[in-house]
Amino acid sequence: MLQLNPYLNFDGQTEKAFQFYQSVFGGELVIQKMREAPGVENFTEEEKNLIMHASILLSNGQVLMGSDIIKSYGHSFTQGTNHYISLHAESRAEADHLFAALSEGGEVEMPLADMFWGDYFGSFKDQYGVCWMINYALKF
Repeated sequence: MLQLNPYLNFDGQTEKAFQFYQSVFGGELVIQKMREAPGVENFTEEEKNLIMHASILLSNGQVLMGSDIIKSYGHSFTQGTNHYISLHAESRAEADHLFAALSEGGEVEMPLADMFWGDYFGSFKDQYGVCWMINYALKF
């Protein structure tokens, strides 16, 4: 079954925000910093300490996710539009279909590809300005 989850972006406040959300919703909080990603050797220490990915697994199986923006990557932060809809596909084929269909006429941010964290992932803004992430958890 296709799963939809909110994905929030912050300008350096992800860790504090997610600690707050965990205090409200409960659930397991997982935080990964940028320094854990490959290819960050040229990042400043401040950028290396930013949050690459935070997630809270809620009791109903939904996941609240988020990350900090990286200005040196050209990311920008606009309060009120700092969110994505993250779709978790059941197969690589479904991920490919969703990505192709929803991104048509839009702007691809990151093409679908196998990622270092072990998933098949891509992101884009659709033709109506809505930001999406497509994810398929690869099985090893």
